[in-house]
Amino acid sequence: MRLPARIDRRLVVDAAIAVGVTAAQLGVAHATLSWNHHHAHTSVGWGADLLLAAGGMALVVRRRFPVAVLAIALGAALWAGDISHTGMIWLVPIAAFFNAVIARKRVAAIASLVIGYAVSFWGVWTSARGHASPAVALGVAAWLIVLLAIAEVVRIRSQRAAAIARSREDQLRRRASEERMRIARDLHDVLAHNISVINVQAGTALHLMDRQPERAREALTAIHEVSKQALTELRSVLGVLRTADDDPPRTPSPGLSQLGELVQSARSAGLDAGLTVTGDSRELPAEADLGAFRIIQEALTNAARHSSSPTARVQVCFEAGGVRIQVDDDGPARADGKGSGPNGTPQAGGNGITGMSERALALGGALHAGPRSDGGFRVSAFLPTPDGGGSRSAPDSDSGSVAYRATAAGGSR
Repeated sequence: MRLPARIDRRLVVDAAIAVGVTAAQLGVAHATLSWNHHHAHTSVGWGADLLLAAGGMALVVRRRFPVAVLAIALGAALWAGDISHTGMIWLVPIAAFFNAVIARKRVAAIASLVIGYAVSFWGVWTSARGHASPAVALGVAAWLIVLLAIAEVVRIRSQRAAAIARSREDQLRRRASEERMRIARDLHDVLAHNISVINVQAGTALHLMDRQPERAREALTAIHEVSKQALTELRSVLGVLRTADDDPPRTPSPGLSQLGELVQSARSAGLDAGLTVTGDSRELPAEADLGAFRIIQEALTNAARHSSSPTARVQVCFEAGGVRIQVDDDGPARADGKGSGPNGTPQAGGNGITGMSERALALGGALHAGPRSDGGFRVSAFLPTPDGGGSRSAPDSDSGSVAYRATAAGGSR
């Protein structure tokens, strides 16, 4: 069974480090012996070489067993120094010591320094070579303290780098989760609205197929147009999932400039839909423009699916600090109760109002949805936007205050 690529790379790096440190330690041992005129014509010996090599190669598994590797490295170095009369060779123990400190095994690391220092200067072989002077002993002790301080600095920097990496990963995961939620909301809005229209028109076509084929043809034509529009919107919503080699989407995201088309689509779903736009119409930021459109789209979809009234009114008011949206239907909730909660509250799969609220909150606004005292239902939202911006022509209008009033083309609901 092949190991993952990341594990393979780690093993290669660890093996390379172990071989390099082992070779360096053996070289230092032989160089130390050759410099010692008392043993100028002798060798370290195969036993010491074997111990030094074993201690060095233990570094291959230092990530998994930091304390055990430190013990092996220290013991091998001490034993090899004893049988070769070269003194302790510190290279492999130092590498294992740094690894233990980084792995947060500081007690074991400090213990290794104390044991190595004590055995090196008061060990069983020191009588044969003579005891080191106090100055040398103090110098080595100071050097070991510096080594510990350096290891602590390395550990802190390593932990800080790991914390930064985890923070970045958490941020990426959070952004990915937010993007998934945004795509899910957009998909819900697109599919719920267009599938509702297609369902109504398909029922009309089936009902009128034999008696009024021309009206059935109109319904099928409407299904064709709505489905084409739905596919276009789906490609736009899923455009963020394209690969780097794909062409960018060429169709703009829906916005308030397309409210006329949205109202026409709502009429196809059986609503006597009306639209009023007041205030100084202006270009909105892309996210607010799309959010306002989706909220109106979902509110109209809920009205078509859950209200027994064929009437819905959309009001859009551009204010100095944002845009205010209100969608009303005259209710009450349909007698069959499909998708309706207490007091006629629409529950389009449990996601409609929740999705609208989340969308408004994500833009820094607020949304309220609930039944009116007269039996109807109202969705109102305010989305804050920066002041100013270029002027934009209002959606298709009859006069300065835009108003739409049309009769459902597909027969009664």
